[in-house]
Amino acid sequence: MTKRDSKAGKVAAQKPRETKVEFLASLAGVLATGLFIITFMVQAFAIPSSSMENTLLVGDHVFVNRIQFASKTSWAGSLLLPYDEIRRGDIVVFLSSQTSGLYVVKRIIGVPGDRIHLQSGIVYRNGQKLDEPYVLHDPDNPMDMYRDNFPAVPPPDFDSNVSDVWRANLPSYIHGDDIVVPPNAYFGMGDNRGVSLDSRYWGFIPQQNVIGRPMFIYWSFAASEGQYMGTSVGDRLGFLTYSIVHFIDKTRWRRTLRIVK
Repeated sequence: MTKRDSKAGKVAAQKPRETKVEFLASLAGVLATGLFIITFMVQAFAIPSSSMENTLLVGDHVFVNRIQFASKTSWAGSLLLPYDEIRRGDIVVFLSSQTSGLYVVKRIIGVPGDRIHLQSGIVYRNGQKLDEPYVLHDPDNPMDMYRDNFPAVPPPDFDSNVSDVWRANLPSYIHGDDIVVPPNAYFGMGDNRGVSLDSRYWGFIPQQNVIGRPMFIYWSFAASEGQYMGTSVGDRLGFLTYSIVHFIDKTRWRRTLRIVK
């Protein structure tokens, strides 16, 4: 066989170049897969407040697994990812029952049937003092009798952080020294206990409101709560410009891809 014949054989053996139609079809498939994952399996959230510090900081952007805590009857949960029960210690994202459209992130402290109370800021569950190494206790934050001795101390009339509905319903869940978590609900608290507005202030987390579990931080950008809380068009455009200008120096690079736990 001559060199020319050998070269021709190699050319013939090469895979035909992809046509424009085939390329566009492949691109459409990739985009459709990505859209499916973003729509049904994961969702991106930005942490707007300091209530979960130091586990989650203001400006941490996380991907949330929407399948893990889905209903057992969910086709997605049965075919793609295993369903899992919500457990004590899980961090969850859920829809607020008080503010329409508001997503909240807290740690699950009590599941249905658990008996919870706080004494001097320490959590007791079913009579056992909890070891919570993730909790941030700010020594400069003064003692709050209602917040730190829940539910033994009734909510003060002047505390506007306590919702009116919870203020009225709270006594019906108290048994002895504890509050008892009802069926299909959870008791959630922020890791930054001194500033977190959580189940002590607005009640239980309904099971149907749970969106999913934060998996990891894909980007962390240092900014104030006010910048993340802004809702007007001007606020959002201003923050977008600020993010672009300060992308390099304000990104917390060490937190990138950090697992949330």
